[in-house]
Amino acid sequence: MLNRSFLVALSLAVLVGTASAETIRVAVTPGPHAQILEAVKPVAAAKGLDIEILEFSDYVVPNQALDAGEIEANSFQNQPYLDNQKADRGYRIEPVAPTVNFPLGVYSRKWKSWDEVPEGASIAIQNDPTNGGRSLLLLQDKGVIRLKDGVGFKPTVIDIVENPKKLRFVELEAAQTPRALDDVDAAAINTNYAVSAGLDPVKDPILKEDAKGPYVNLIAVRAVDKDKPWVKTLVDSYRSPEVKAFVLDTFKGSVLPSW
Repeated sequence: MLNRSFLVALSLAVLVGTASAETIRVAVTPGPHAQILEAVKPVAAAKGLDIEILEFSDYVVPNQALDAGEIEANSFQNQPYLDNQKADRGYRIEPVAPTVNFPLGVYSRKWKSWDEVPEGASIAIQNDPTNGGRSLLLLQDKGVIRLKDGVGFKPTVIDIVENPKKLRFVELEAAQTPRALDDVDAAAINTNYAVSAGLDPVKDPILKEDAKGPYVNLIAVRAVDKDKPWVKTLVDSYRSPEVKAFVLDTFKGSVLPSW
């Protein structure tokens, strides 16, 4: 009789626990974002939040699906990208927490530190507005150049108003910047291309973005949902010590936690 009562009570507890768990759908892009969210799942589950991960290779669909209410959150973009999407498409989407950064670096095969880079040196940067602008903002942040006020996140070479070292900028396709290292004094290279070229994003850059710059990725939700309890649970689970350790151990500095 005691055993039967215990089993009934256990079954009820399981049913109550299952009923109280909330499920959300979160869109990510394949690769690190998906890997990190897999690490978030058990942390969130322990807090009563079940996460269903949906992978999209297209950068446009995750925001479309979120705005349409087909998912509850996404984790794949940075603030400048979200701002552009909202301006272009009228999405009612809000960031709720920063996540990780894929830091841009300046690399050189000729010089071991930025201080060694001579006057008149050639610097390769990407020729698209988003990445090229990001490289120029990195150089400004490190005091190498100064850009005119109000350029936003997409400055170009013509926006440079101070260039003390008289650097010469060579604009190339982003994927070509690692291949230019033998021909230029230094090159700004995105992390994915740096890794593909055998560079170490932790040890090799002579200049590197800070982890908390404007290009930190974020978790986004619909504006109507941003104050719901599950949002805080998701954010706390993502920005947990367990997930931070996973990011640092797995990506060895090529992906940096912002917390």
